Amino acid sequence: MKHRHWWHRCGRRHRGERAQRWSEDGTLPLSEMDIGETGIVVDVDGGSWVLGRLTSLGFTPGAGVRVVQNRGHGPLIARIRDIRVALGRHQARKVIVRRTVE
Repeated sequence: MKHRHWWHRCGRRHRGERAQRWSEDGTLPLSEMDIGETGIVVDVDGGSWVLGRLTSLGFTPGAGVRVVQNRGHGPLIARIRDIRVALGRHQARKVIVRRTVE
């Protein structure tokens, strides 16, 4: 049986195509944003450990964030509060943002 990557299981046609799973209020996980997109952190979902880690890195409600690298697998690199932060995919899914237009 041929090995299939996780993005095939997600219904994506190829790595560059992001699944657009937005909530009705216009928010989405940071992991779903493309390179160069900006947003405002709305919420951080997760347990106390995840919440503590992401808060200590600057991911608090109202903070502006820009995606520097997001290849759809591996770490996501974001710029928040003038620093670059690498997040694992699981952690990036916990940061809920609202896109902003520049």
